[in-house]
Amino acid sequence: MQNGFYSVTGAMVTQFNRLDRISNNLANLNTAGYKGQREIIGDFMRILQQKRDVLPLPDNSVEASKFLNRSLNRVPRIVEEYTDFQMGPMVKTGNPLDLALGDKNLFFAVDTPAGTRLTRDGSFKINEDGELVTKNGYPVMSEDYLASRQKIKIPTSAADVSIDKSGRIQYVDQTAINEPVYIGRLMVVRVDDLQNLKPEGDNYFGVRKGRVEEAMKTVKGAAQVHQKMLEKANVNPVREMTALIETNRLVEMYQKAMTTQMDDLNNDAINKLASVRA
Repeated sequence: MQNGFYSVTGAMVTQFNRLDRISNNLANLNTAGYKGQREIIGDFMRILQQKRDVLPLPDNSVEASKFLNRSLNRVPRIVEEYTDFQMGPMVKTGNPLDLALGDKNLFFAVDTPAGTRLTRDGSFKINEDGELVTKNGYPVMSEDYLASRQKIKIPTSAADVSIDKSGRIQYVDQTAINEPVYIGRLMVVRVDDLQNLKPEGDNYFGVRKGRVEEAMKTVKGAAQVHQKMLEKANVNPVREMTALIETNRLVEMYQKAMTTQMDDLNNDAINKLASVRA
């Protein structure tokens, strides 16, 4: 099989993977707090290994064999994937349980079946037990949750729930309208190394190294929580649609190149080799 076919096949697979990422970004345009996924495309030899211009290598070893097919090392591929943590625009919703964070390094802490996870999606709700939970039903942590496992509970008699910029929650009881009742404070955490965060689906983040609790720093008194607001996705639909069109055109181009390699060149070679001239 021709080396060119391998190169084109690898390049097409790269574009398919890129297409998956673009589709995921477009599907989450209306997901609160969603962070766009990005990639860097390069070739194996140029980015992941040092160039060796003299071939073969003097020792004629296994290391030398890695460079026998230089064309394979030039195949375009995704060499790095990362999350764009730039903040999205904030919009007013009027819902007292909708919250947005004013700094890209801040996150809400959530107790999931997989353990502590972080999210920027502040579209919370109250479940049937009066607990403050995410849209998936996972408890939103209070500042002392890890020590006491005490959940944030808002009674049905609450007439008005207010959450200040430091995450302090209180409500006005219908039976005592002039007496605000303090519930607790949200656990708002800061993560300094954002690229250590790993998206895990449903808008939650785990960590690539260590434990989530080790990566986060509890923030107290930070004036960054905005009630009755949500952070929209930081995905630019025009940019993603442009990338989608570009990717589709590249796939078409690689497909034509594959056809040329397998059909036209092979047929031409067979016809010429099979011909008998006197």
